[in-house]
Amino acid sequence: MKKKIELLEISRRLLGEGLGSCSIQELQQLEQQLERTVGIIRARKMQVFRQQIEDLKEKGKVLAVENALLCKKFGLEPPQGSNEEKATAACTENSEVSDVETELFIGPPETRNKRNSLQK
Repeated sequence: MKKKIELLEISRRLLGEGLGSCSIQELQQLEQQLERTVGIIRARKMQVFRQQIEDLKEKGKVLAVENALLCKKFGLEPPQGSNEEKATAACTENSEVSDVETELFIGPPETRNKRNSLQK
């Protein structure tokens, strides 16, 4: 029963409750324990993310092979190039072409203003 009470008290402290009665040393130990625990959680999170990335890369490869087979089956030309190239091509197709007249003026601003007024 005494151990159960101690465990409940430790759990409360880990949750940030009842810290007013703790000494500086107890608070520092609690902080270190929390930092270690957070480090373990972050490491696990990164491991899960890396695994998900690898799984998605593998799935992408499988889908690319399947897509190539379907294109071949239906007599279509399989897409070529990376996704970045496709995105760049799509952007350049949709971008507007505008002719802008540009000139280079060298000299102080007064000279430029005089030159512009003379041209008009």
